[in-house]
Amino acid sequence: MSARTTTPPVQQERWQRELAAAVRCSKVLLERLQLEPALLASEEPIAKPAFPVMVPESYLQRMQPGDPRDPLLLQVLPRADEQLRLPGFSVDAVGDLEAQQTAGLLQKYHGRVLLITTGACAIHCRYCFRQSFPYSGLPVTTEQWRKAIQAIQADSSISEVILSGGDPLVLTDGRLEKLVQELEQIPHLQRLRIHTRLPIVIPARVTTGLLQLLRRTRLQPFIVIHANHAAELAGDCPAAVQRLVGQGIPVLNQAVLLRGVNDTVESLEQLSLGLINLGVTPYYLHQLDRVHGTAHFEVPEVDGRQLIAALAARVPGYAVPRYVREIRGATGKTPVLP
Repeated sequence: MSARTTTPPVQQERWQRELAAAVRCSKVLLERLQLEPALLASEEPIAKPAFPVMVPESYLQRMQPGDPRDPLLLQVLPRADEQLRLPGFSVDAVGDLEAQQTAGLLQKYHGRVLLITTGACAIHCRYCFRQSFPYSGLPVTTEQWRKAIQAIQADSSISEVILSGGDPLVLTDGRLEKLVQELEQIPHLQRLRIHTRLPIVIPARVTTGLLQLLRRTRLQPFIVIHANHAAELAGDCPAAVQRLVGQGIPVLNQAVLLRGVNDTVESLEQLSLGLINLGVTPYYLHQLDRVHGTAHFEVPEVDGRQLIAALAARVPGYAVPRYVREIRGATGKTPVLP
């Protein structure tokens, strides 16, 4: 009688193991940072938040132990303020749902469409504008994406596809490649943009396979990363970002102006120069999207304009991001002008 054979389990890549091992408990996060559990006293009403803590080890390692005001910690630690429902704030502040053409396909601007490839992220940012998006209805398989692909094929005015989420780099290289191959078959597509936080929070995600995929595609790739503070550009992050830059791939950064995180000219200067030194273009500084539960992060626009003016006096022009906000129904990002 022959021995039974079994299929060996698929070996997870390092970034997948780091994703699986991310901290998912506020108390554990505080313990790791040598902070008092009393900081959670105000969290009692949200002991089981609908949008739970998620912090990868690499990102946690860049936080300062013993500092309750650490700018990285403030981005990921839940607060009781998240339960506030204030006038002017809403569930869908940027109009994603009304822009949805078919499941997972959004179009707000001429010539560009956005595919929400997954609802999964590698980190849960407390200011996230899509934390209430109905991800459960998204396509999963290549075949389920067929309707969205056909909609793009039918509109020859579309020249650029933006992969977003969630975070599209939570998809494996294999799944990502299948989707890109489908898009490459559309003759009028010229550019592929990937919006991702993974090179910042789990730098190991910048794999050889990912770089090969970006090199092989006939579409011009753009990577838009998301760092809000210079302290994020530490540890294993710079080397990962430079692997992307070193392939000749344009890498841009978009940040969100956040109270207590980057609302000083010094912090914005350090962020912009840190990015430039890695070969990354500071692209956008977003005014906060007014999603329910994020009001404690909001910086008044008058302060934001003053910060950008002060920043422009301290760094080269190419290091000054465009200060913008998203207005539902607008034909593009709206500059926040003096």
